[in-house]
Amino acid sequence: MFFNQSRVLRLFACCSLASWCVAANAQLTIEADVVYGRKDGMALTYDVLKPENANGAAIIFMMSGGWYSSWSPPERVALQFADLLDAGFTVIPLYHGSAPRYKIPDAVNDVNLATMHIKRSAADYGVDPDRIGVTGGSAGGHLALMVGLATEQVQATAAAAEGELDASLAAIVAYFPPVDFRQAETAAAGIISEVGQDELYSRFPALIFDEALIPAVSPITHVDSDDPPTLLVHGDADPLVHISHSSVMSEQLRSNNIESDFLVIEGGKHGFRGENSVIANRARLAWFEEHLLN
Repeated sequence: MFFNQSRVLRLFACCSLASWCVAANAQLTIEADVVYGRKDGMALTYDVLKPENANGAAIIFMMSGGWYSSWSPPERVALQFADLLDAGFTVIPLYHGSAPRYKIPDAVNDVNLATMHIKRSAADYGVDPDRIGVTGGSAGGHLALMVGLATEQVQATAAAAEGELDASLAAIVAYFPPVDFRQAETAAAGIISEVGQDELYSRFPALIFDEALIPAVSPITHVDSDDPPTLLVHGDADPLVHISHSSVMSEQLRSNNIESDFLVIEGGKHGFRGENSVIANRARLAWFEEHLLN
């Protein structure tokens, strides 16, 4: 592990299904462990994965599942994004303060701060600050929507550290995101699960936080007419985050005249696999090519 060092590698990746294979052969420059803040004596970091055919646009990926943000070597993370890297996008895996120690509001504050740091540093990475998108799945999808939709909140969180800077992003893609935590029956608030409340809290301790903060961390409360183009992708058999989350978010986006689309993966569960992953990732790539390159 090299702290905040750049290094170059050649990425080979082959992801195969019965009759589908994509091979990536891209030389990457990796700037690892860029520190965007500190908390409780610990560094908050992101990595920058820049392909040799960089197109000047970047995609932030929220490294978050259940609001756990587990570190992986950037060389390994790069394999997940062969399609985006081959298309010339600079990919920025972003880590936040992780559950169980930190809760959803903490994660939101962290990614807000990181987003502003990335925008301010964009020129250093060869990235146009007006052509940055964001994506993630589940908790990562929730955080992607938060930084993409709650622009004033993003700017306010980072103002002291970053000064005046436009916080807006150019496009969002969110896979099976929880979008509304305002349900009265549980503080899990809006995650519809096949497990009981106690088990849900045990699995996802980041859900246990001051209920007064629930509206502020619910993406659906931040939709307005200035929001960027947003693609939602959700399986109709998701047992954890019910597809109704994306349905109501899609309706809210349309009612505010936001350019948006809602891709339903038939039979898709929580965390796409196999052909469902292929379908979702193709849609993600097409969305970012349309909105970050044109």
